[in-house]
Amino acid sequence: MKIHLLGSAAAEGVPAIFCRCELCQKAKNLGGKDIRTRTSALVDDNLKIDFPPDTFMHVLREGDKISEFEHLIVTHTHHDHFYPEDIRMRTPGFARNYGDVLNIYGNEKVVERCRETLANELDCFNIAPLQAFTTYEIGGKLITPLKADHKPDEHSFIYFIEKDGKTCLYGHDTGVFPTETFNWLANRIVDIAILDCTNGLIDRKTIHMNIEAVKDTKAKLAEIGVIHENSKVVATHFSHNCGLLHKDLEKLLVPFGIDVAYDGMELTI
Repeated sequence: MKIHLLGSAAAEGVPAIFCRCELCQKAKNLGGKDIRTRTSALVDDNLKIDFPPDTFMHVLREGDKISEFEHLIVTHTHHDHFYPEDIRMRTPGFARNYGDVLNIYGNEKVVERCRETLANELDCFNIAPLQAFTTYEIGGKLITPLKADHKPDEHSFIYFIEKDGKTCLYGHDTGVFPTETFNWLANRIVDIAILDCTNGLIDRKTIHMNIEAVKDTKAKLAEIGVIHENSKVVATHFSHNCGLLHKDLEKLLVPFGIDVAYDGMELTI
């Protein structure tokens, strides 16, 4: 299983569009791994996780192949994860020769927004709701939505993805996992855990995690037998508000066995 991290930023991106803070100015000057677009991932080229407004930028940067996915799973409806207006670009009048019907999966709010936004092109899409802790076969993988601590007015999900005995926990946006989610994971093994680190050094572990919460979550997953000595843990979804460059994040996380995501990062298990 290959996981391609297309973006690694929180809602504002880094540098943020209108921001003139010190971190954003440094990021502009440094470029490279300090330029972060809104978070999304591609799994084995055929499954996309989330559809942010930076998807067009991702195609320009990575090439057409990343727009050939057949399945889209959505974590929640915040605009930096779900911008269905651009999904309309995959319909007649906007695109040609784009392939078969696109399968879109998510919570009840995702389904509702899709049906509203794509109302005139519904024959181009298969839109299906998902339920927490129920496993689905999607794109040759077993996908289980798990409860997140994030958007109180909808059932926000993180995802457990399994293929050929290999597993990935796509664990953001969320604060410290709900007890139900830890309990479900306790019966499984995770080869790669991708965790929310939006809050950086800010003292908050709800809605989003901070660095201490990422370290605590790694320790908790090890305690309950979910991650093993060869498991990889990766922090992502960073905000410019934390004032931390890529090298700063590495100093704070790598000594604890946690890698720092960047745009374009590829993980293989």
